[in-house]
Amino acid sequence: MSTTAVAAEDRAAPAARPRRLTELVLLVVAVGIGVAANILVDPDLLGSGDPHILVSGLVLGLGALLLHVVLWVRARHADPYVLPVVVALNGLGIAMIHRIDLSTDQSAAGSQVLWTAVAMAAAGLVLWFLKDHRVLRRVTYVSLLLSGLLLLLPLVPGLGVELNGARIWISVGGRTFQPGEVAKITLAVFFAGYLSTNRDLILLAGKKIGPLRLPRFRDMAPMFAVWAIAVGVLVLQRDLGSAILYFGLFLAMLYLATARLSWIVIGLLLVAVAGVLASQIFGHVAARLDSWLNAFDPDVYNRAPGGSQQIVQGLFGLSSGGLFGQGLGQGRPDLVSYANSDMIITAFGEELGLIGVTAVLMLFFLFVTRGFRAALGTRDAFGKLLAAGLSAVIVLQLFVVVGGVTRLIPLTGLTTPFMSAGGSSLLSNWIIAAIVLAISHTARRPVVTGPATDADLAEIAAHEAALREAARRDEQERAERRERRHDGHRRADTAPQPEVPAAAGTGPRTAETEAIAPAGASAHRDAGHHGAAPDGHDDDGTPTEAMSRLTEHDTRRTDGGAGGTGKGGTS
Repeated sequence: MSTTAVAAEDRAAPAARPRRLTELVLLVVAVGIGVAANILVDPDLLGSGDPHILVSGLVLGLGALLLHVVLWVRARHADPYVLPVVVALNGLGIAMIHRIDLSTDQSAAGSQVLWTAVAMAAAGLVLWFLKDHRVLRRVTYVSLLLSGLLLLLPLVPGLGVELNGARIWISVGGRTFQPGEVAKITLAVFFAGYLSTNRDLILLAGKKIGPLRLPRFRDMAPMFAVWAIAVGVLVLQRDLGSAILYFGLFLAMLYLATARLSWIVIGLLLVAVAGVLASQIFGHVAARLDSWLNAFDPDVYNRAPGGSQQIVQGLFGLSSGGLFGQGLGQGRPDLVSYANSDMIITAFGEELGLIGVTAVLMLFFLFVTRGFRAALGTRDAFGKLLAAGLSAVIVLQLFVVVGGVTRLIPLTGLTTPFMSAGGSSLLSNWIIAAIVLAISHTARRPVVTGPATDADLAEIAAHEAALREAARRDEQERAERRERRHDGHRRADTAPQPEVPAAAGTGPRTAETEAIAPAGASAHRDAGHHGAAPDGHDDDGTPTEAMSRLTEHDTRRTDGGAGGTGKGGTS
C-alpha cells in the first residue's frame, strides 16, 4: 500500500470519542441520587433551615464538576462511568450517615462532607499531575519504604491511638487518621512495579505436584515477606481486616501477573497456618472466631468486650428489610453498633431491602469492571497490574465487609469503600479512583499518527541509544564468558595428563609377547626405542619391531600434536 493510501486511510478513520458529555449527564444523575437520598431521610428538614442538605449537595455537585473539568483538560479519554459511580456511592453514604446521626445525636455527616471535599480535591490533584501513570514505576521501592513507615506510625508512642482494641490510628491535631488506608495504595504500586519487572523470574518452572506446578523456593521470598507483614499487622496492631486485605491484594496481583493457581493454593495455606496459630496464641483473634462461630450463644452474645451482639443485630436488621426495605428513615439502624461505619451495609439492607443493597453492590461491581477494562486496554505491564490491583483492593474490601456482616466470614472491622464514615478511607479510595481514571485515559486514547515531532525523535534516539548500550553490554558479557571458557580449556590442556595404556606392542611384555618375540629381538627393540635413528627408523626389520616402530611413531605424533610443536603434530 502506498504512503498516500495509508495517509488517506488514517484521515478516514473515525476519531475516538472522549465521552465527556456522557460523563456530565451521568454526573447530574449521580448528584441527584445523593441529594434525593438526603431529602428522603427526613423531608421535614428541607424547610427547617438545616444547611446539611444544601452543603452536601454543593460539595458533591461542585466537586464532581471540578473533576469533570480536570478530566476534560488532562484526561479527555478517561472512562466516562467511573466518576459518576463514585459520586453516587459517596452521596448515598453521606445520606445514610446523616440518617443515623438523626437517630443517635451524632455529627458524623458534617465531618464526612468535609472529608468528601478534601478527597475530591486530592483526586483532582492526582489527575492533574499524574499525566502518565508509568512515572509511578520509578518509585517502586520508595513505595515499599513508605508502606513500612505508614504501617509503623500507629505503633509510635504518643502518636498512635488505640481504639476498640486495635492500634491502627494516629492522632494529628485532635483528629484521627488511619495510615493503613494509604498504605494499600503504596503497596499496590510496589507490587505492580516488582511483579512487572520480575515476572519472568517468578514464572520459572519448579516442581510439579499433581496438576499444580509449584514455584521455586527462592521465588517465594516476596510472598513470605508480605505474609510476615500481614501477620505483623495482625499481632502488633490487632487488625484482622487489614492483614487479610494486604495479603489478599498481593495474592490477587501475583495471580494476575503469573496466571498460576499454585500461588493461590500456597497463599491460602499460609493464611490457614497463620489463622490457626493466631487463634491459639492471641485472645482477640480467638474472640473474633468465637463470635463468628457461636454468634447466637447467649454467653457469647452478652460477652463484653468481644461479644456477638453487633453481628446478630446486623443480621436482624437485614432480615427486617426484606425485599423492598422499610424505606429511608423508617428503620432502626441505631440498634446496631457502628452502623455508620463498619455496619453501614446492614443499614442499607434494612431501609432499602435486598433490591437496594443489590443496586449498591452493582455500582461497586461496575466500578471494578471498569477498572479491569482499563487494565486490559493499557499497553504496559505496570499499568495493567496497577489498575487490576487497585480494582482488586476495592472488591476485596467489599467482600470482607459484606462477608463479615452476613456472617460468611469473621467480622473484621473494615469500612465500606466510599460509603462508611471515615476520612482516611474516603481519601484513599478517591485517590484509587483517580489513578484508575488516569490509567483508563492511557488505555482509551487513540494512537497518534503523523509526522514525528522533535520530542518524538529525541525519545526514539534515546531509546535506540539505550538499546545499543544494552546490546554492547550483552556482547561484552558474552565475550568475557567465552574468554573464561577458553582459559579453562587451556588450563586443562596444559595440566599433567594421566598415563594412558599404550597400544599393542608398546606396553609391558607379557608371556604371549615373549613367546612371539625372541629374547634378542626384545632386547634390540628396547635398545631401538631409546636409540632410534634421527628419521625414526631402526635397522632391524622383524615383524614385532615394525609394529613397535609404527606404534612409537604414532605416539610421538600424538605427543607432538598435543603441544603443537612435535614432528608431525598439528597447531
